[in-house]
Amino acid sequence: MAELSGYVVVAGVLAVGVLLVVAGYAARRLLAPSAPTADKRATYESGVDPVGRDWAQTQVRYLGYAFLYVIFAVDVVYLFPWALVLRTDLGPVSLVEVAIFIGVVLLGLVHALRRGLLRWT
Repeated sequence: MAELSGYVVVAGVLAVGVLLVVAGYAARRLLAPSAPTADKRATYESGVDPVGRDWAQTQVRYLGYAFLYVIFAVDVVYLFPWALVLRTDLGPVSLVEVAIFIGVVLLGLVHALRRGLLRWT
């Protein structure tokens, strides 16, 4: 029975987790107001009322904004911890690795510049 004690603990934690989720759903069902109307059931997306046909063109420039966000967000996510660890001696290998990383990020930035994604007009 001693070999199974670890499994009993895991099963208990899973059971408590499932019970908490079920209790949350039940509490929401009991406490939340429910008054469905035709307006509440209508499709609503991005502040645009569903009028006309079901197909519409979207602006491709939003893809450019997403591209730039990924470049800068990934840059910050990796460089900030590296800068915090820099207080200790990391050595020249770490400096070369970060130089390569910044080079790749700058390559993406140059690509965005050449495609005209950095023009705000």
